[in-house]
Amino acid sequence: MAGLATSIENQIKKLRERGMVLDIEEDKIIEILLDIGYYRLGFYWHPFEIDADHNFAEGTKLSTVIDLYYLDVDLRYLLIKYINRLELNFRTNLIYWASMRYDPNAIWYTDPTIMEQEYLKDIKSHYNKNFKKKNIQISKHHAKYPDDRYAPCWKTFEYYTFGSIVKVYEHIIDQDVRKEICLQYAIKKPERLQNFLDTLVFVRNSCAHSGVIFDLHIDEGVSGVPGVKFNNDYSHSLDSAIKALLYLMDNISSNRKNELEKKLVKLLDKFADNGVIKDIVEKKLGYHYDN
Repeated sequence: MAGLATSIENQIKKLRERGMVLDIEEDKIIEILLDIGYYRLGFYWHPFEIDADHNFAEGTKLSTVIDLYYLDVDLRYLLIKYINRLELNFRTNLIYWASMRYDPNAIWYTDPTIMEQEYLKDIKSHYNKNFKKKNIQISKHHAKYPDDRYAPCWKTFEYYTFGSIVKVYEHIIDQDVRKEICLQYAIKKPERLQNFLDTLVFVRNSCAHSGVIFDLHIDEGVSGVPGVKFNNDYSHSLDSAIKALLYLMDNISSNRKNELEKKLVKLLDKFADNGVIKDIVEKKLGYHYDN
């Protein structure tokens, strides 16, 4: 059997046996374990494990693990706010530039001369009766125009996820349209913008589903950000994704970009006096504290 359920009392006992310093009152520990969960907290005490038996480095405190957990929570909330800002801007640019090019075809996203077949084969399954029914403006459109098979892109895309919007961009056949859009972000090659967007969709989804962010691994890796150096030249970490986000935000609103930077600094500076978390932040996020 892969594993057995363990009582809260045994969970606490196991942590103590593995060398965790339980520097929090037991009632609070019970509350934490019932709230967050033993397994989930394991992602946050993993950096402190020293062997295959999951023993902890000497002096590892439960309070430090909890601090790391809440750093991750705050980081998720912060990033999703600004990624949502990017999502709105990108949706607007996609709708505007593509619609201007293909005017008066308001449903260009369904046109086989405009979109790749790989994308079009999924349209019917996505844009179905349920989609029309649950999205009020789409429902109203089809009630008013019963002969229309699809609603205009500016109505339809309001109900697309960030990932779905990025897939539309990915599958536009005309590279000149894709270039026009990526130039709005001071990027010359559509492939680079595509990489940034795919990365940030992944980060956004991880944030939305309460994924572990501080230790996030991005399989594809982030394309080079103009004028920016990644932490340890490693393009697969959250650090590289944040730098891609900052670059895009700077081309949307320098004020929003500066705002995000300041909030990141404020968040990470909370741990300037916590040597253990400070070390994790520097290694994982590439943020270096002033000594």
